Amino acid sequence: MKLAPLPTVMLEPLVRAALLEDLGRAGDVTTDAVVPKEHQARTVLAARQSGVVAGLDLAMLAFRLIDPDVEISVERADGSDVAKGEVIASVVGPARAILTAERTALNFLCHLSGIATATASIVAAVRGHGAKIVCTRKTTPGLRAVEKYAVRAGGGANHRFGLDDAILIKDNHIAIAGGIRTALERARNSAGHLVKIEVEVDTLAQLEEVLGFAPDAVLLDNMSLDDLRRAVAIVGGRAITEASGTITSDTAPAIAATGVDLISIGRLTHSAPILDIGLDYRSS
Repeated sequence: MKLAPLPTVMLEPLVRAALLEDLGRAGDVTTDAVVPKEHQARTVLAARQSGVVAGLDLAMLAFRLIDPDVEISVERADGSDVAKGEVIASVVGPARAILTAERTALNFLCHLSGIATATASIVAAVRGHGAKIVCTRKTTPGLRAVEKYAVRAGGGANHRFGLDDAILIKDNHIAIAGGIRTALERARNSAGHLVKIEVEVDTLAQLEEVLGFAPDAVLLDNMSLDDLRRAVAIVGGRAITEASGTITSDTAPAIAATGVDLISIGRLTHSAPILDIGLDYRSS
């Protein structure tokens, strides 16, 4: 399925803030001093390691906000696999603008491509099973929408985007409410007809209790493989099953084989290394 881009109105405040942070109070004093105003440059964004591309719209916006005369030609769109040394896009136009926007463009592109690449690795690891790889709310403040977009670019799916789009009852909610029954009854009485309810459980006994209240999904937290298999059998399709807890590309296949519907992984957004991408000058 084709990756739907995010609207520019969502991206522009992020890119503007990043550019303003870099430009400070005096602008790009290095480029202004060294590069003639009229100079034109031909550059390319090139991958320095293999991975999956994400974040091109933010990178392009960084260049164009500095100077709308910068021309960008995309060779490998978001969601595309890219090999080491491959050109992702060409960037041509006023040299000052290209150099001034370079770091902001690369910061977004490398970070989001890193998330997409990490996601694609785990998606590939569970291929053949029915489980989807999903991200969490463990995101960089201010960048949640674009980081979750990068997960989609890597072939993953998104969990909730915030506290307001679903009810997820976790261990602290249960403890403070006085028990699973009380928490679920209150949630059921409060939820609108379009709001789904998910409950975190640590044991099979908790799962049995929770299923009596017909939640939409159950979060099986840090369960062993044996318990995950038993949990899936107990649920029997009555709710969506989600596994979580320090999952990697090495452990994900066995977890997917238990039959869970979702595998949620916070490290996709909070710990993915960047994909190394550089801006290279071409003299001709």
